[in-house]
Amino acid sequence: MLENSLQAAAANNAEALVIELDTPGGLLKTTRIMCKSMLASEVPIVVYVAPSGSRAGSAGVFITLASHIAAMAPGTNIGAAHPVGLGGIGGGDDTSSVMEGKITNDAAAFARTLAENRGRNADWAEKAVVESKSITEKEALDLNVIEIIAESGESLLDSLDGRVVSIGGEQDTLQTRNAIVIKTPMSFRLRVLDVISDPNIAYILMLIGIYGLFFELYNPGVILPGVIGGISLILAFFSLQLLPVSWAGVLLILFAVILFLLEIKVASYGLLSVAGVISMTLGSLMLFQPGMTGIQVGLELIIPAAIVTALFFAFVVGMGLRAQSRKVTTGSEGLIGEIGVASTDLSPLGKVLVHGELWSARCPTLVVRGSKVRVKSISGMELTVEPYFVESSS
Repeated sequence: MLENSLQAAAANNAEALVIELDTPGGLLKTTRIMCKSMLASEVPIVVYVAPSGSRAGSAGVFITLASHIAAMAPGTNIGAAHPVGLGGIGGGDDTSSVMEGKITNDAAAFARTLAENRGRNADWAEKAVVESKSITEKEALDLNVIEIIAESGESLLDSLDGRVVSIGGEQDTLQTRNAIVIKTPMSFRLRVLDVISDPNIAYILMLIGIYGLFFELYNPGVILPGVIGGISLILAFFSLQLLPVSWAGVLLILFAVILFLLEIKVASYGLLSVAGVISMTLGSLMLFQPGMTGIQVGLELIIPAAIVTALFFAFVVGMGLRAQSRKVTTGSEGLIGEIGVASTDLSPLGKVLVHGELWSARCPTLVVRGSKVRVKSISGMELTVEPYFVESSS
């Protein structure tokens, strides 16, 4: 989106590119790429944290510092740029602590460089990373973190008019008063990516994928649930690679899937399903890196998902138990104990009619044609029968 906007602004000889920002943060790797593009831009870039109630958190701090001119609306804040879990490292051992320190120091140096490059408060920029400092728009203006406080887009353009920015070592004076504003909406592709990159949407897609595939496994040949499940899982995996995923959470969810698969093959009377639901719930809570504000699956989604999963597998296990306790009524085993009629004399071999089917039969005692017989066993295509007598009461 940023690259496309920069190219469009340059192609149209735009006076400036205004980025309206409201973000809790993002990945440091992606942030660096965006900041590099902003530093190399031939078009003046204005970052405007708006509307009121918005924030430039974490990655938003770096993006704001990389702009030629930074502005904020009343009632906004900026800061808290400590890179929690951005490296995808879990655990609390010495190695992970050292690595976290390296990432933090690197991010702090990056923030200081951006601030110094744009003539802003480098000390505060470093504290925003190391100490997670966060300030209001008024404090940001007083501390020389931003240049403008503007209540609206029109007010921002008026404030920008006549300001001088440095582009490629040359001074450029902005002329934005009464300028024509061209808005650059997201393309359909970017809108789709924006939707599926939401942690809650990614989680829902993953659940739909799991349910769809399990429904297909329990009911082979239905096809549609399997197709929907497969597509949903692919979209979920694509979405998860854009987010700071915790491997502990992923492994717990994969373990839950394995337990659910075993439930199909092993008669655990629901124990595997219960363990699977517990594992999936824990994995859902730990799916994303801790401390990433705004990048978590909400409890209001996890709890209903756990309940639905439990009900789904309770229904499946219940059906399996009922099927095990029910007498077999189909196939060859379903013939045992059934009553038939001798189509020929059995002495000992002959033919009997059972369930409308003609079978070869053997009986140790003589049975005349037309007499009733009961099936005792079956071997291949031959039945072993015995005479069947109906007791009469007088």
